[in-house]
Amino acid sequence: MKHFMIRYEFKDGTTEAWHQQIGRFIKAIDADPELKGRIGYRVLKNRDDNSYFHLVSVADDAAQKTLQSRDFFKAYQEMTRKVARGEVTATPIEMIDATA
Repeated sequence: MKHFMIRYEFKDGTTEAWHQQIGRFIKAIDADPELKGRIGYRVLKNRDDNSYFHLVSVADDAAQKTLQSRDFFKAYQEMTRKVARGEVTATPIEMIDATA
């Protein structure tokens, strides 16, 4: 399992529209028979400012490549860059431990 954190500050658009876009993206992952259960995606926001954190879990390299090949991923990636005005950081992260 591979994990990533995507970070950015929301700078362009309305938060309502952005949250709807996030919801559509997550539903598209869940609706894709090749990705369902192989990609975990959570989006969090700092309550005190406009910082967003996307936590991604990928079962394997094949799932990651499949996700990256989808048109809905490409559109979402472009929209993320747009709302962050190009300032998006994706960091591979390592899971140390977690609750059950």
